[in-house]
Amino acid sequence: MTADTITDVGRVYLRWALAEGIGPLTFSRMLIQLGDAERALGLPAGQLEQVKGIGRAEADRIAHARDEVNIIDEIEAADRHGVRIVCREDSAFPPGLKELPDAPIVLFVKGELRDTDAVALAVVGSRRCSVYGSEQARRFGELLAGAGFTVVSGLARGIDAFAHHGAVDAGGRTIAVMGRGLTEIYPEENRSLAEKLLEDGAWISELPMQAAVRAENFPGRNRIIAGMTLGTLVIEAAKRSGALITARLASEYNREVFALPGRAQDAMSQGTNGLIRDGGAKLVTCLEDILDELGEVGERMRPYSADEEPSQRAESTGNKTSANAGHLSAAEKRVLDVIGYDPILQEVVLNTTQLAPGDVLAALTSLELKGLVQRMPGNLVVRRGRA
Repeated sequence: MTADTITDVGRVYLRWALAEGIGPLTFSRMLIQLGDAERALGLPAGQLEQVKGIGRAEADRIAHARDEVNIIDEIEAADRHGVRIVCREDSAFPPGLKELPDAPIVLFVKGELRDTDAVALAVVGSRRCSVYGSEQARRFGELLAGAGFTVVSGLARGIDAFAHHGAVDAGGRTIAVMGRGLTEIYPEENRSLAEKLLEDGAWISELPMQAAVRAENFPGRNRIIAGMTLGTLVIEAAKRSGALITARLASEYNREVFALPGRAQDAMSQGTNGLIRDGGAKLVTCLEDILDELGEVGERMRPYSADEEPSQRAESTGNKTSANAGHLSAAEKRVLDVIGYDPILQEVVLNTTQLAPGDVLAALTSLELKGLVQRMPGNLVVRRGRA
């Protein structure tokens, strides 16, 4: 077993994650009321009963399950499969998920999670998609990944798979959120795609390593997709569709919701067209429609057009530092002011700028693309081009 598989605090969180009767929302309430996950391990059932939503009988069951749970087998299984287990307190835990009231207690991760994954878009839709839907999912996967977004989806048949394919084809980054444990790929037909996206992406799940595919797993999977992204794009969905659940959750989490319009009489377009009609989603037909709704983040991620001035396209000419320094957003300027010519921890940047984590990480990505900062090993960043 390697030390990198799980942290000490992760072991505490894993015990709670595996304890029957404790879900993410109850766990969050427990932390608010009891203050500390490790301290709560030693509390009697009588004190657990004080947590909202836990009655006396349930407290007894939770206390018993907590004391009997076996985390060693789970950690060893993760280690054998090259999977890390990260908890809410670990730096690798996606910042967007930390904000959720029902954030996963732990995540099982194969591959690498990066700070830049805070600048992510979800692409979801029907498993039984049309040719048009598959083409558009692939197209938007390519466009979003090419603009620098991490594309997040569920590796399901249909729209999910084509969105992942598009991101991979563009040489971009994509994350698959699984509705089962990470010992197996489901569906099996997407195994080669899953292996390919690991080259510059990740698989994640909140479910134990051996968890099988079950229908009740997927709403929880969908909330992770919605919560870890800036917005969700729905491409083809029937009236009753898991993609619509993801869209609803994205809206509840104050994320953007986008939908691609479809043919009026097509059953696979009724969900997306309904979202647009009812004001639940913004109509999109191109990348620019999405960028326009993302405000400053969208502006930073907007590809430069061929008719812009050379100074605006300096990242493709090699004269990055001097040309781009005068074309920074307010967030980029604030982040760059914090970063000096000596390496500084990215965490210090996050804590100093007084900006939302997603805005800071998007600014860092943009500054890196413009050649103004450089990321270094050990979560360090440094300004380039010493004066």
